[in-house]
Amino acid sequence: MEFRKLSHALGAEVLGLDICKPISDSVFEEVQRAFLRYSVLLFREQHVTREQHIAFSRRFGELDDNDRSPDTDPQYPELTIVTTRPKPDGKPSESRYTGRLWHSDLCHSLTPAMGSLLRCLERPDVGGDTMFANMYMAYDTLSDGMKKLLEGLHGIHTRSRKFDTLSAERAAFLARQRPVAQPAVRVHPETGRKTLYLGEKVKQFAGLTPEESAPLLSFLNKHAVKPEFVYRHQWRKHDIVMWDNRCTMHLALGDFDMNQIRHMERTTIKGTPSGYLYEAA
Repeated sequence: MEFRKLSHALGAEVLGLDICKPISDSVFEEVQRAFLRYSVLLFREQHVTREQHIAFSRRFGELDDNDRSPDTDPQYPELTIVTTRPKPDGKPSESRYTGRLWHSDLCHSLTPAMGSLLRCLERPDVGGDTMFANMYMAYDTLSDGMKKLLEGLHGIHTRSRKFDTLSAERAAFLARQRPVAQPAVRVHPETGRKTLYLGEKVKQFAGLTPEESAPLLSFLNKHAVKPEFVYRHQWRKHDIVMWDNRCTMHLALGDFDMNQIRHMERTTIKGTPSGYLYEAA
């Protein structure tokens, strides 16, 4: 097994590993070390079943069961179905804007995600890439003054989407979710490094108004996704990409023909408790 870097900022392709076959503890530990080092791992040509996808993911930790989310298959609650599939009447997919904001998975939860493993089953002819940003770099390159300012600040994370026409079921599900205040700077529980923890779903800081928060959030979100901090993944069928939500953000690009199918399935590994339920004053 070897690891080939995907970019300067983050990411490595795992060569010589077939996750359909049994993986020894020593090999798995090597994968875990690479995951902490590179933050994003790519496994190409993984012709796995749903059961194998779930089983491999579970070796990294407890999986999220999606809490009755409408984006799951009832037979496989561990899987989030991420699909852009035109409706039979020709109308565009209701979920076509899913993931179009920079974010980390389950940031709106009191137990944000540790990792995610996204599997590509169908992809459009061109486009539909996913971008990843290194939030270690985003934090490390801030001035000492900005780092001091951010200590103690909490961003308010929500499940809201920037654009969408929601079904009644989906709208009701989102309405039940209370916002969560997360530290703007988190310490990675395994590496001990500080990481910026924000994203485009954050509209304000706790204790500040949205108007007061906007300039600082705008600066930080633009800073975090500078080209030198980012890896852009061009999907192939049977790719599995795994990323560390504790030190990365990601973004799904919509630069593809919406009459074509983009179908992904994701498992999400639970992380450590963080943040608190936010009540507006």
